[in-house]
Amino acid sequence: MDGTSSPQHAVQWDGAVNAWRIAGDVYRMGRHEWVTAAGWQQMYDDGVRTVVDLRASRERRHRDTDPAVPDEVKARIDVVHCPTEDPDHTEFATLFGPYLKEPSQYADYLDLFGDKIAKVFSAIAASPGKVVVHCSAGRDRSGIIALMLQRLAGVSDQEIVRGYELAARGINERHRTHGAPHAHDPYLSDQDLEALLARRRVALREFLEHLDVRGYLLVHGVTAEEMVALKAKLDGA
Repeated sequence: MDGTSSPQHAVQWDGAVNAWRIAGDVYRMGRHEWVTAAGWQQMYDDGVRTVVDLRASRERRHRDTDPAVPDEVKARIDVVHCPTEDPDHTEFATLFGPYLKEPSQYADYLDLFGDKIAKVFSAIAASPGKVVVHCSAGRDRSGIIALMLQRLAGVSDQEIVRGYELAARGINERHRTHGAPHAHDPYLSDQDLEALLARRRVALREFLEHLDVRGYLLVHGVTAEEMVALKAKLDGA
């Protein structure tokens, strides 16, 4: 359960994978289908009223290994579909391969899908309570949203990089215990993971050097009123 106010702490909702507090009243995690009925109840008890699903439509499906959750348990939390990408875009495969997978791709991703990403922030601003954003692994798509929110909250670049590392380590641990979903994203040994993170830290810091979150969101349709609501959400107000 969520019992501390420290930034970017792990959140223990039953079944939730790679779940972390981003800032204030906003959280991130992997697929919501991993959360059990008890976990949905814990989310509700912690004040979560909106889950923002960042995945493409074809990713949003129940797997045989997912827990069964009664509809009435989920019904109290609004699941909003706000895909951050169009995987059928003509430039998608060239820029990102099979999927977004590292910080060196983040700038191109923001350039290509600005209107879609802005809608995520509008959905967060409109939530009546706490918000969870999630993609599939809880690392890159949710990671972009998380670091942009952290910038709005005044979080340091060092802490933003730490957040990326927490998410990368979190899903790698999931791959260790449950197997990787495909060959593009295998479980990495400690040595291989550290080497990968060393490269990605550099790419992430380079990306952050040129990131103007407020300007980006306003250009792509987030209103001044929504920016105020976002700040309140990030302050936990």
